[in-house]
Order: sequence, then C-alpha cells, then structure tokens
Amino acid sequence: MVFLIMALVGVVSGVVGALIGLGGGVILVPALLFLGTSFAFFPELSPQKIVGLSVVMMIFTGLSSTLAYMKVRTVDYKSGLIFFAGSAPGTVIGAFVNKNLDLPTFNLYFGILLVLLSLLLMLRDHLKAVFWFVNNGRKTTFTDAQGKQYIYGYPIWFALLLTFFVGFASGLFGIGGGSIIVPAMILLFLFPPHVAIGTSMFMVFLSALVNSVTHISLGHVPWIYTIAVVPGAYIGAKIGANLNKRLDSEMLVVILRIVLLVLGLRSIYEGIFSS
Repeated sequence: MVFLIMALVGVVSGVVGALIGLGGGVILVPALLFLGTSFAFFPELSPQKIVGLSVVMMIFTGLSSTLAYMKVRTVDYKSGLIFFAGSAPGTVIGAFVNKNLDLPTFNLYFGILLVLLSLLLMLRDHLKAVFWFVNNGRKTTFTDAQGKQYIYGYPIWFALLLTFFVGFASGLFGIGGGSIIVPAMILLFLFPPHVAIGTSMFMVFLSALVNSVTHISLGHVPWIYTIAVVPGAYIGAKIGANLNKRLDSEMLVVILRIVLLVLGLRSIYEGIFSS
C-alpha cells in the first residue's frame, strides 16, 4: 500500500514538475510531508529523508523531460549551463543547512517562498523594471510555435548570483530550484514560458546530480522508497512534457502560479499549526 502511494505521488510529481518546469520536488516534498504527518504512512521519513528522496527522483524527472524538450528545441543550453554554474555551490551549502531544520520551520519558510513567487507572477505585466536585465545582458531571440517572437536576456553576473540562491533553496528544500528559477526567468529575464520550462528542467537535471551526492553522503536517501518513486516520476515527466507542447504560453503561466499558490498556502498552514 505504501509503495503504491509513493508511486502515485511520483507520477503526479513528474507530470506537474515537467509540465511547468518545477522538477517535481515541489509536489513530492509537501505531499509526503502531509501524508506522513496526517496519516502516518511512513513515520520513519524525516523532512531530511523526504528531501533526499526528492533530489534522487529529480535526476530522473530532469532527464526524462529534458530529452522530451530537446526534441522540440525549447532548451537554451548556454543559459542552462550558466545557471547551473551559479546554483551548484548553493545546492551543496543548502543541503548541509537542511539537516538543522525542524518540520514546522521547514513548512513555514517553504510556503512563504512559494506564495511570494505566485504573487510576483500575477503582477508580472506591471514589473517594467525587468527590461533593465534584458537590455544590459546577453540577448537571445526566440520564435514560438504560434509565430510570436521573444527577446530575452540577462547579465551573466546577476544570473550567477541569482542562481546561487536558487541552488541554496534547492538543497535546503529539495525542490529542484525550478519553482524559483522558472518565475525568475519569466519575470526578470523575459524568457518565453516554454523555453523557461525546458531550460529549467535541463538545469534541474544537472543540479540534482550534485544535490543527490551531498544528500547521499549525509545519509538522507531512503533507498527502498526510490524503487516506487523513481519509475513513477520518470513516466510522469514524459506525460508532463507532452502536455506542455499542447498548451500556449499564457496558460502555462496561469497553471504555474495556481500550483505555487496552493502548495504555498498548504505548507504555511502546516508550518503554523504543527508548531
């Protein structure tokens, strides 16, 4: 029964993670925390072990969805490598800080972060200052499947600084960084949503490789549960990437902000009332 639940959570995490570029950890982590605390399905899983399981899963969701997005050419490899270079050191530091977090604190901070990102996405059309980042950095032009042209870009120094903090959050919360980097790419750098998502999943894959090594060394990975979660997440990521191709850019942003808001409010609730 427990393994079936794990597999189903893995599938849902893979679908949603690949669909909007979150990596899946943003679904898996709160879902397992909720099931563990509310129904005591796996009492042996601490927040640290759930994060360890999440980062191993994201190696496979990242790989699965990246392969799918490569076929439709929505992965900006140069940007992905630059973002990874900034995030990798932060990922390692975040993983070490994670071992000192208790459950209520973990939930509260995680929820506040997600709600803030959701609200920023709702206000994105009013954030005119973002053009500074595009006009003062590396520029790229992209034309989507509907023929709409985008010009996006960023100063490399700022991208490295930003993704260091993204990596820190990724290692701390086990969320893959996608829930932060996708809104940042869309809001600050004016990435087309499809390219932001494809590039995010490429970065999630690379970051998860580094992140998992750190969590494995800290003993945070409950290997027995990966047997259920990883295959489900891999299949789910393929489904999510295929759904992504069928949705327009604005619909993807709407889905992204709703998912972030719902998960964020749920996590804040858990953080406040379980303390």
